[in-house]
Amino acid sequence: MKSSKAAVGIITGTGVTEQFTLGEPRRVRTRYGPSVVYRSEELGAYVLPRHGAAHRAPPHGINYRANIAAFEQLGVGAVIATSAVGSMDRELGVGEVGLVDQFIDFTKHRQETFFDRGVVHTDMTNPYSRHLNRELLAAAKRMGLKVKPGLVYVCAEGPRFETAAEIRMFRTLGGDVVGMTGVPEVVLANEKKIEYASVVIATNWAAGMQAKVSHEEVLRVMKRSGGKVKELIENTVKAL
Repeated sequence: MKSSKAAVGIITGTGVTEQFTLGEPRRVRTRYGPSVVYRSEELGAYVLPRHGAAHRAPPHGINYRANIAAFEQLGVGAVIATSAVGSMDRELGVGEVGLVDQFIDFTKHRQETFFDRGVVHTDMTNPYSRHLNRELLAAAKRMGLKVKPGLVYVCAEGPRFETAAEIRMFRTLGGDVVGMTGVPEVVLANEKKIEYASVVIATNWAAGMQAKVSHEEVLRVMKRSGGKVKELIENTVKAL
């Protein structure tokens, strides 16, 4: 499904939800439970706060299947998602923005597929939309915004932060950034044949690369960086 001819969905993470004027909620019922989305008339897109508008759902408690199923029911063909991450890449500094190209999954207890019955093996060679990533990079260039492409996202279960030893392992495996929400979201989008892109904001250096990691630091950095991420998404959606 070409994203230029289908509805666009925006999944907002920590620090970005607050940047959008959400308006009236729309409760979408799916076989996996309800999901609440908001219509942005200005962008002609749907906005879905991943943690809820009040940011109450923890990473391991999000109903990812309901969210993606709701987008499918609304005719969404392309999703641009945002995530706050810890950087393991010295070339992606705190407050900087990147695009994900691959993921490594270290989650443990999540409902990660729509195919509970039958045998379906979805190709994940390139899980992130190259088309959407090109559009995001083009929009960033027009804005003069530095964006680092080609990142490998490691998804941890959470809600705790990682240990320094885990980060050393993730870096050895080729990880660039670490977060708690990218999987199974990207997997489910691929199962529904919805194009998916992930815009990440480095809110801190990962454990062991700085003295300690705190949620308060994440919120402080996102407060500074959320506006430029919103502008990037808006410019991309308008181009689509």
